[in-house]
Amino acid sequence: MTIETINLPDIGNVDEVEIIEVLVEAGDTVEAEDSLITLESDKATMEIPAPAAGTITEMLVGMGDKVSTGTPIAKYEPAAGGDAAPADEPKDESGEESKEEARATGASSSPAPAAAAATDAEADVACDLCVLGSGPGGYTAAFRAADLGKKVVLIERFPVIGGVCLNVGCIPSKALLHVSEVLNETRSMGDHGVTFAEPEIDLDKLRGFKDQTIKKLTGGLEALAKQRKVQIVRGYGRFVDPHHVAVTDEDGNETLVRFDNAIIAAGSQPVKLPFIPHDDPRVMDSTDALELEEIPGRMLVIGGGIIGLEMAQVYDALGADISIVELADTIIPGADKDLTRPLLKILKKRYQDIFLGAKVTNVEAKDDGLHVTFEGKNTPETAVYDRILVAVGRAPNGKKIDAEKAGVAVDERGFIAADERMRTNVEHIHAIGDVVGQPMLAHKAVHEGKVAAEVICGLPSAFTPMGIPSVAYTDPEVAWAGKTEEELKAEGVDYEKGAFPWAASGRSLSLGRDEGLTKALFCKETHRLLGAGIVGPNAGELVAEAMLAVEMGADMADIGLTIHPHPTLSETLGFAAEMAEGTITDLLPPKKR
Repeated sequence: MTIETINLPDIGNVDEVEIIEVLVEAGDTVEAEDSLITLESDKATMEIPAPAAGTITEMLVGMGDKVSTGTPIAKYEPAAGGDAAPADEPKDESGEESKEEARATGASSSPAPAAAAATDAEADVACDLCVLGSGPGGYTAAFRAADLGKKVVLIERFPVIGGVCLNVGCIPSKALLHVSEVLNETRSMGDHGVTFAEPEIDLDKLRGFKDQTIKKLTGGLEALAKQRKVQIVRGYGRFVDPHHVAVTDEDGNETLVRFDNAIIAAGSQPVKLPFIPHDDPRVMDSTDALELEEIPGRMLVIGGGIIGLEMAQVYDALGADISIVELADTIIPGADKDLTRPLLKILKKRYQDIFLGAKVTNVEAKDDGLHVTFEGKNTPETAVYDRILVAVGRAPNGKKIDAEKAGVAVDERGFIAADERMRTNVEHIHAIGDVVGQPMLAHKAVHEGKVAAEVICGLPSAFTPMGIPSVAYTDPEVAWAGKTEEELKAEGVDYEKGAFPWAASGRSLSLGRDEGLTKALFCKETHRLLGAGIVGPNAGELVAEAMLAVEMGADMADIGLTIHPHPTLSETLGFAAEMAEGTITDLLPPKKR
């Protein structure tokens, strides 16, 4: 066994820098460039990476120690044959791949089923295009096709169009997250000399604010559909054969729709775990949580992904004591750890418990609460909670629409494979959104919907993005675009990283927020931007520039030479590019070109 010493690399003309965080311990396995410790000088914070993959055998320093260039900080056993293999994909508590956080490119192919014989029943409605599902992808496809001259029928099972996103997902959750951010910010202002009285929470008015936000958007969509002469048929739609869908409304009345082309935009639903009593009203999924029936005393969130963390933030701000359990060893498993670490550090102070590398094995509903049995590191054997939110991902609805009767192949998980023109194995039937694969994001579905509509209308359109941005609307927000650092490592891509800590951003410091980070990942050979990640306030707004830069093939010089307004958070992307290029002046450059 070979044991080597990791010495502090050159950190510039500074001595006796304090260690403010130790990120690993003896026994931990690290990859090359994984952060080991965090240092803080009078100018900025910086993370010190591992020089190579291996196992930490001993930490030689601790929090509060002062170190300088060359100081031994750890001992480790190098991995045999170089870098360790990438870790397996995270699993959720059901034992399946996490359906929200995994970033598969699409559904696996399945054998094509034999289509049902054509019905001889007379259709009630005939159209050029039938869109099954009115979420962001579905209504976008319907509206685009109508604009291109098609007669369109849009099928929706619920009373209002807009799908999960507008009604019980993205939009209502962001309305409540805005409230939580205001509450958290006012409480933190005491550190800056401005103290507010603790607010009174009126749940009825809060629900009204959320519902009014939804109503404005869905009402606008209804008007747009009417203006475009898109016919909305309400009810549950199921395929009858390759050219017919039967729609059954809540009263049992059936409408038979005949179509020349179809787009499946049937979406997804929350995953349910077999050992949890989902019929108990104290057990919630994300839809239930948005109803805000009460503010519980103690609440457990099962799943540390984006949905779970967002709803945890809402309930915490309103007064609940939050605990989170996540099977992976980190929150938001799809994001790089250096982006989630600042969020995790804050949440550990804010929440009652965060159990990582742990899972729930049983929940028993009793009069005094929900009795939860845990398994994993640092967990109690059992604990009692007033409410549980199950947020372990979403499952596609591909198996719920009788797609097989149209000859459409659906895999065992409910995904429907589609090519870059969003065509299924049946040429005149397309599929978009959650039902075609990860990531399950509304903005992905919107662009897929446009492509499907344009292909049906004979335009040369294809869904070939350079990346799909992701955002966790937590406090601080976490966002990334293009490739993550973990993806680049797994793919063996040679890259260079520029990371700019917000502790050196004047705008960030003026907000009283210094925990943020912006990093940019560039191809080592061409210097083109491959991906970027941001953690901090408004990261979700800032990441759009990085996504545009990836799509347009910008390199580190393009970004660094772009004049950003000062002082802003947006200029941190330019600074990150300058860090990679070695031209930064607001910090000491890690290298010079």
